[in-house]
Amino acid sequence: MGASYGPVSTSSFAIDVPDLLIARMKRRDLEAFEQVYRLFDRPVYTLALRLLGNETEAYDLLQDSFLKLFEQVGQYRSEAPFWSWLRRIVVNTALMRLRGRRPLDELDSLMLDQLSDNGPDPMDSVSAQDLKRAMGQLPALSRAVLWLYHVEGYTHEEIADAFERTVSFSKSQVARASARLRMLLKQEDASWNPASIPA
Repeated sequence: MGASYGPVSTSSFAIDVPDLLIARMKRRDLEAFEQVYRLFDRPVYTLALRLLGNETEAYDLLQDSFLKLFEQVGQYRSEAPFWSWLRRIVVNTALMRLRGRRPLDELDSLMLDQLSDNGPDPMDSVSAQDLKRAMGQLPALSRAVLWLYHVEGYTHEEIADAFERTVSFSKSQVARASARLRMLLKQEDASWNPASIPA
């Protein structure tokens, strides 16, 4: 599915889904489900690609997420925006895949301290293309945690809960991912602006 990277953050994506359309989905109306699929396939794919970093896996995750949507739409309550609810399904589905993967290799603690203690993260002065390329070189788990924390706005507590780990797990993954990005970009003294991640 040769889709390109979409918006910088899918957390700000918003589209109004009529209550009638949701009600039809809850009655298993396949035409209504197809309409919702067409509305949200791009932001779902974009988020999946950001988290997994692989087009084939992102497309698989897109399909899995909409299958879960179809199965779970009866649980949706209109107090929350529909996209927020669907986004949670996508993130949880991606994290279930990532949980089973081998953990990140440990970085040398001295190097990590040297790279991480001058600011939260790398790279204000790099090009969007360089940043995109560097993000693509991070291990999947590292990239996902960094993306959730800095761009999607997840807290360390939320990330820890999603991965069924501790808060220190989230904090250390963000620090390690930041250090790796800094090394990849050879920008040891720069500080990262998440808004600079390319669309």
